Amino acid sequence: MDYDVIIGFEIHAELKTATKLFCDCEVTYGAPQNTHICPLCTGQPGSLPVLNKKAVEFCVRAGLAMNCSINKYSLFARKNYFYPDLPKGYQISQYELPLCENGYIIINGDDGEAYPVGIKRIHLEEDAGKLVHSSQSISSSEYSLADYNRSGIPLIEIVTDHTTNPMRSVKEARNYLEKIRQILRYIEVSDCTIEKGQFRCDVNISLKKKGSPSYGNRAEIKNMTSFKFISEALEYEIKRQSKLLKEGKKIEQETRLYNEEKKITLPMRSKEDAPDYRYFPDPDLIELELEKEFINEIRKTNPVLPDELLNLITEKYKVSQEDAYLLTRNKAVANFFTECAPHSDDNKKLARWIINNLLKHLEENSLTIESVKIKPKDFASLINLIVKGEVTDRVGKTVLEEMIASGKSPEVIIDAKGLKPIEDTKELNKFVDDAFSAHPEVVEQIQSGETKAINVLIGQVMRSSKGKANANKLRELILERIEKE
Repeated sequence: MDYDVIIGFEIHAELKTATKLFCDCEVTYGAPQNTHICPLCTGQPGSLPVLNKKAVEFCVRAGLAMNCSINKYSLFARKNYFYPDLPKGYQISQYELPLCENGYIIINGDDGEAYPVGIKRIHLEEDAGKLVHSSQSISSSEYSLADYNRSGIPLIEIVTDHTTNPMRSVKEARNYLEKIRQILRYIEVSDCTIEKGQFRCDVNISLKKKGSPSYGNRAEIKNMTSFKFISEALEYEIKRQSKLLKEGKKIEQETRLYNEEKKITLPMRSKEDAPDYRYFPDPDLIELELEKEFINEIRKTNPVLPDELLNLITEKYKVSQEDAYLLTRNKAVANFFTECAPHSDDNKKLARWIINNLLKHLEENSLTIESVKIKPKDFASLINLIVKGEVTDRVGKTVLEEMIASGKSPEVIIDAKGLKPIEDTKELNKFVDDAFSAHPEVVEQIQSGETKAINVLIGQVMRSSKGKANANKLRELILERIEKE
């Protein structure tokens, strides 16, 4: 393509505090409409805000996790605009003095190499309410109702810096969003559940001629709530803007909406460089001054980050980069692996079993790793039994399902269900006899040097023994029989 793609995001993540940002209304999802409101979060005259300290801590925690400078002095401002879900007629946010500035996170670039994406600022603000329409869309609705339960819930807004290593492709944009959400979950400041509106973003995209120092006009796509739709919207915008530029036409700076059915973006309104929100310091909130000890305590207690766990798993436990990435996508899964690993004889096999068997079973049954009863040491014991050949993979999967359901150790389950492998030579030879009789052509192939054909006989015995035959011993017996014949 003849153009460089410049992508930026304004991400809004709801913080998992017990109460709202400036009042003591409980933060609860799924509650009946307008049951968690008070005079302050509904904008009644005379109500005065009181800042939630935990929200400030969470914002600073996010800033430190994303390599930001933390400002000792910060200021809250009123962002003035009218919309029915904004009862005060303004939103309390931060403008000139945000809590966190000039950070970055590392993502995988298109070339597979580490790529730092600049973060301009992370600031704290209150959420608006929510409009509930009588139909699927505003245009087809007879009326809309306002639910203010969400009004006043604390948000952090994470703004990328398009002048410092912006995202250059749809793939990098998706990697960035996933990394931001992963970090926020790791440090436990937000659940980032998209379906609950806890992770939303506005997307900015522009194109410029390759190597050109000047930026083109950007399109902003508002209120995107799905990674899939964001990717589709970006793909469409790249094609749309490329076509216009090749035709010598100008890209209008505007706000657009994404049509999910048609997979296209549509104009919403023109957008000036600096929308006039008439920011001014909130007279009801004094300037915020953070003590050095407050910041240092957050820095000391910040939980382990995804990249730190990934490095630990690859370097200490010698797991492949690909498997380590899959393990660290979820903090609870990564922690489960690191608790299993000291007791495991084969950490690579341990990682594969977690990814291919444990997580697959959990997903199929809508379970989480936190909800199952299985103990890390017991899971490692199961892997050790498989590695030693005392349990086959097939039996191991049966044992694993029971471990997940009951929390019992693999040894207890194997004894109770009679799943001990068949070790007796006499008994195994009976199975071998049957396999040789059933597949004389395979025996001839092995005798003629096609040693891989032995797996056919092993598979036959495994089926006959219901997976209980000791595979290593079985292979030895078959080879001995082949040499004699």
